[in-house]
Amino acid sequence: MNQPTTLPPEVCPLCSQPNQCAMEIERATGQKQPPCWCTQASFSAELLARIPDAARNQACICAACASASPAKQARTQA
Repeated sequence: MNQPTTLPPEVCPLCSQPNQCAMEIERATGQKQPPCWCTQASFSAELLARIPDAARNQACICAACASASPAKQARTQA
């Protein structure tokens, strides 16, 4: 039986780069952070659908992936 792989909360589930989530930084360090960039961002249904099932609700998408064009996002996954 395979156990699900957990994704570190500081890593983007799409590109595996640091996601710079202020909420996670605050949780990990205990130091108050300004509001995270993601609280003002829009995430398309298409972008969210690209997150692998095993990585859903594990970590934030990074700003680079959130702002990338759909064509660039498709190349990143290839």
